[in-house]
Amino acid sequence: MDWLRRTHFALLDSPWFPLWIATVVFVLVFLRYLLFAGPAYLLCWKWLRKRLHFRRIQLKFPKPGRVRKEFLWSVSTFAIFGVMGCIVFACARRGWTVQYERISDYGWSYYVFSLILMVVVHDAYFYWTHRAMHHKSLFWLFHRVHHVSHNPSPWAAFSFHPLEAFVQSGITLVLTLAVPHHPSALGIFLLFMTLMNVLGHLGYELYPKGFASHPVGRWITTSTHHNMHHYRGKGNYGIYFNWWDRWCGTLHPDYEETYEEVTLRPRDLQPDA
Repeated sequence: MDWLRRTHFALLDSPWFPLWIATVVFVLVFLRYLLFAGPAYLLCWKWLRKRLHFRRIQLKFPKPGRVRKEFLWSVSTFAIFGVMGCIVFACARRGWTVQYERISDYGWSYYVFSLILMVVVHDAYFYWTHRAMHHKSLFWLFHRVHHVSHNPSPWAAFSFHPLEAFVQSGITLVLTLAVPHHPSALGIFLLFMTLMNVLGHLGYELYPKGFASHPVGRWITTSTHHNMHHYRGKGNYGIYFNWWDRWCGTLHPDYEETYEEVTLRPRDLQPDA
């Protein structure tokens, strides 16, 4: 086993190791993107396009060229995520992270709590960084690329300018430094984050009528919530919950009305209507 240990440390000390870490992170994030955005696009935008048309938030579709650009910008985003992966790994080597190896170290109750905490922390992080990037002095530098998609597809979930990609990837660094967690909990959180991000850019409303005004549903974001952010340009900054938008007065005043309009359409609505 000595040779394996020596090989391990030699690999860690290799000048090529950061590139290897960045490549692994790039591949994993790209595959995660395909896992969620791919089926969402094929099901809603291709195979069930006519059947689900009555649930389209914006009835018209974007041009194919716009969708291709969303995909390409997303690929560049994953390269930035790879760089952040190197930063996180460097912090871990210096003992700065709060990740633990055995679930028994904190127990299953904390394991579940850590998942909830990561979601809540990310929701706050996303709201305030997202809102900041809408400031006129930052928007054109950070956020304009994402907002070129006025009518986003699932492929727009990670369509960011490299500067915004770096900001968005920062949540991983925040969590690894501040929230004690098991690696598998972080993995589950990242899967959940990707799923909700794709849902927000789906272009179709899948939740039932009345959800946006329900005592519980009114605090949860929907595809309509984020789609309105894209075509209105401002407001609706949250990613998982509506509470920051409601508390800070940035929820679109006609959000619930728009949601109801989308979910009350007749099923026989024709694509050319």
